[in-house]
Amino acid sequence: MSDKEGNCSSSDGGGSSSSQGHGGVDKQKEKARVSRTSLILWHTHQNDAAAVRKLLEEDRSLVAARDYDNRTPLHVASLHGWIDVAKCLLEFGADVNAQDRWRNTPLADAEGAKKYSMIELLKSYGGLSFGQNGSHFEPKAVPPPLPNKCDWEIEPSELDFSNSAIIGKGSFGEILKAFWRGTPVAVKRILPSLSDDRLVIQDFRHEVNLLVKLRHPNIVQFLGAVTERKPLMLITEYLRGGDLHQFLKEKGSLSPSTAVNFALDIARGIAYLHNEPNVVIHRDLKPRNVLLVNSNADHLKVGDFGLSKLIKVQNSHDVYKMTGETGSYRYMAPEVFKHRKYDKKVDVFSFAMILYEMLEGDPPLVNYEPYEAAKYVADGHRPIFRAKGYLPELRELTELCWAADMNQRPSFLEILKRLEKIKESLSTDHHWSIFSQ
Repeated sequence: MSDKEGNCSSSDGGGSSSSQGHGGVDKQKEKARVSRTSLILWHTHQNDAAAVRKLLEEDRSLVAARDYDNRTPLHVASLHGWIDVAKCLLEFGADVNAQDRWRNTPLADAEGAKKYSMIELLKSYGGLSFGQNGSHFEPKAVPPPLPNKCDWEIEPSELDFSNSAIIGKGSFGEILKAFWRGTPVAVKRILPSLSDDRLVIQDFRHEVNLLVKLRHPNIVQFLGAVTERKPLMLITEYLRGGDLHQFLKEKGSLSPSTAVNFALDIARGIAYLHNEPNVVIHRDLKPRNVLLVNSNADHLKVGDFGLSKLIKVQNSHDVYKMTGETGSYRYMAPEVFKHRKYDKKVDVFSFAMILYEMLEGDPPLVNYEPYEAAKYVADGHRPIFRAKGYLPELRELTELCWAADMNQRPSFLEILKRLEKIKESLSTDHHWSIFSQ
């Protein structure tokens, strides 16, 4: 800024000799005024609250100073998040809703720059957020549900449980169908008796922090959470079609084309989770955690991230020491059951078991108790194919995905390529229909 050169004239603006006449004095005063305008904007920019206060004590009108973009000192302080300077300006009567040349208020600037303490301060002085359209910030499409909390914190009073129904139960709580702002949602509600349990709270916050980061057409959409009141609640979209476990129980084995379409949806969701460097290992992939968007069963989404693990991959071949025996026994990879080091390939194994179930119509190793099934698999055995309706390519893919050596299992990107090829061959080959149920 050039204001530094002008600040000597601010000290001698009125000290000229009388021989200059009134016009000369007025010009000197105007020059001093301009430089002091620059000066207050400069000191605001530098976060120098003491210098700003000194200038305002000398000349209160400087609180309404404007730069060439019509921005006031409060705009500058709001953009940078300088709280002490902003308090000083407001104390001296700054217009909290002044607009710059883009018609932005100081609050609009603070929101654009995500200065949350400043947002709170300006709102407490009656600050309004308008003028964002056409500004140099992205317009904020939807205001947070609550002004002083992060934008996914949901006020419990917004949830309507008057016609709720239990759609699932777990060891920590229950999942209910409820309504949020008129929309049907699924609410995972932690049992009040467990809401003070440190580990339960830790797991709950872990799941919320993970879901906030996920956004994909084949991943159940997180909508918000109640983290500051009890009971703790996690809110996601409600999918009307129920889960894949129930669907298979009713329908039995699927036709090759349906099995391939279902497998593609699941694989797309997990391929997204496995994308490096921030890899999410689901660790509990099973039919109950795969949901159907509607009763037409034309779109699936992967849900329930209570056991998921977010890791930062340094090297794509790294394996990690994580909790053994995590997840559901019937779909569990042998390395997890044996408490060995494992990586994202555990999800590939679980995917193979789901693929088998879709082709056979029964859960893998249905005659074994879940723990015994996991032990049997860990000893090197695998489910036997009995149904006549599967395609050799699908059987081959299933066997590849449940390989004992996790390094032999394909990645989900490779699985997607294979499934797309199988789908192409199905659409060109009209004879496969003899296999359909």
